[in-house]
Amino acid sequence: MDNQKVEKKHLTGTQIRERIAFALGNLGHSAFYGALSTYFIVYVTSGMFNDVSPKVANRLIALITTLVVIIRLAEVVVDPILGNIVDNTKTRWGKFKPWQVIGSVVSSILLVVVFSGVFGLAKVNWLLFAICFVIIFVILDIFYSFADVSYWGMVPAISGDSKERGVFTALGSFTGSIGWNGLTMIVVPITTYFTYLATGKHEQGTQGWLAFAIIVGAISIVSALAVALGTTEKHDVIREAASKKTSIKDVFVGIIKNDQILWISLAYLMYSLAYVVTNGVLFYLFKFVIGKPNEFWIAGAVATVVGFSTAPLYPILNKYITRKILFLIGQISMILSYIIFIFGSSNMTLVILGLVLFNFTFAQLVIVLSLTDSIEYGQLKNGNRNEAVVLAVRPMLDKITGAFSNGIVGSIAIMAGMTGSETAADITAKNIHMFKLFAFYSPLAFSILALIVFMFKVNITEKKHAEIVEELEKKLASGEISVTDDSETIINNVLDTAVLAPVNGDLVALDDVPTGFKGKGFAIQPTDGNIYAPFDGQIKFTFSTRHTFGIVSETGLEAIIHVGLETVNMRGEGFITHYNDGQNIKAGDLLLTFDQGLIHEAGYDDIVIMFFTQPGRIEELNEVTGKSVTHGDVVQNVSLSKNINK
Repeated sequence: MDNQKVEKKHLTGTQIRERIAFALGNLGHSAFYGALSTYFIVYVTSGMFNDVSPKVANRLIALITTLVVIIRLAEVVVDPILGNIVDNTKTRWGKFKPWQVIGSVVSSILLVVVFSGVFGLAKVNWLLFAICFVIIFVILDIFYSFADVSYWGMVPAISGDSKERGVFTALGSFTGSIGWNGLTMIVVPITTYFTYLATGKHEQGTQGWLAFAIIVGAISIVSALAVALGTTEKHDVIREAASKKTSIKDVFVGIIKNDQILWISLAYLMYSLAYVVTNGVLFYLFKFVIGKPNEFWIAGAVATVVGFSTAPLYPILNKYITRKILFLIGQISMILSYIIFIFGSSNMTLVILGLVLFNFTFAQLVIVLSLTDSIEYGQLKNGNRNEAVVLAVRPMLDKITGAFSNGIVGSIAIMAGMTGSETAADITAKNIHMFKLFAFYSPLAFSILALIVFMFKVNITEKKHAEIVEELEKKLASGEISVTDDSETIINNVLDTAVLAPVNGDLVALDDVPTGFKGKGFAIQPTDGNIYAPFDGQIKFTFSTRHTFGIVSETGLEAIIHVGLETVNMRGEGFITHYNDGQNIKAGDLLLTFDQGLIHEAGYDDIVIMFFTQPGRIEELNEVTGKSVTHGDVVQNVSLSKNINK
């Protein structure tokens, strides 16, 4: 049966629904972030204070810009704490989805409030306006962060495999680019149209900006509901092994001790600063340098088209090209775009070419996936998993870059005279030089630094992540890490389980498996590629690579069946499951088929390993002897001490 071939398994309806739902979540989420990080400052500089004198308006613009920078920087330390709150949340809907909905609803309502100019309070009392603005903006930012941390925190909860995580992240990035860049296409038409309906004037007035905020907020809420209703958090043994609640101290210590998080974060900080600052000034480029504000939609159209190409392309290219090379390609494109912007910013054709190169980047996808994979790295190194906490790092960095971006954009608007009703005809050569210095030269330096840091200091690759997962499994087998918290239980009586051979073949003692699976269990060198249920029980989880799955017997015996050595690198190719996670199973049910020939062609051993994840609870276990077995034969009788909650 060595040449046995198995046909490719197609995605189930549940898997398709889950992917679509997760992708829709970032549509509204990115639109919200774009409105807050980019167009809020545009609104502040061009519309919020139009009814006051230019001198007072500039003071209020400077005040708002400064307050936003201070608030967002001050909240940087809050995001890991928010991640810790999410991590420690336990509800019937999971720990991520409730915060998705709550965060989106609250932040969307407050977005409308700030785009209303806090209901015009600045015209009545500027001091009271400043106080109210600070309070509202802080609450808005906190609840936006809850939604952001929860959204990306779901990636490792949905899947334990690096490649599958790449699919979800690519889908989220794909729709995120639509949400972000779609704003660029619709912001001028929407703000102009609704201003016209309210005043009869073809301009971007306060009424148009308010309508813009209402539309963005509504999209954000609907997208969050799509994630909440359409996705499911998976519960696997590795996640459960790190389910202990963490303290605030644990959060910061865990981040500091995880060197890969620190280097990945620095690379992302440099990249994001360049990206967000440039996006923030593109409107000013079209309005004041090129002199064609009504053609600003082109920037969004180009970004959307390029996003349509790059995001779906990522998982395909990643089959043949490593993350680091994809990051390199994206950053070189970004660097070339800045050179074009610097020397050809007055030529529309060159600007469009620059926009294509600027948006042809895989950096955000690579960074998010690298951060996601650093979760298992941190769990192996420090013993703490902290999914949402680790992924809170990215929104925390977004706060920093968003703060600096808002400050830079606001400063450019004031120093270059690009405020209020000014037009391209009012802008001098000195103004344009000042604009380019902040808009293009500085981001160019940041993008180069991001490339250097990531290429030379980040070590979490796809291969490295697979090795980490394998090592965690070995630690589970040996009892070095445990699924259950022994402090929560007391030992009562003993339960016996007859464990049947899950596959046909020759028995091998676990200690004789060459890669070091030390613990309690056994292995079988298979003669065919069919895996059967070894007892009555339930499917606990399945790695997205499908080479590993967890089961629990009716007596509470928890076990993992692992097919092959290093087969995690096959990313699920050649493996077909015949069950759903959570499904009840009977001894002898066909659970998995695998392609032995394909495994051998890849240079891997197809040995089937079965080990028990609670070795400390096993009272008695007979030794296995080297003999041939047929699936259904009794291999071991396991006596398991019963755990009762205190």
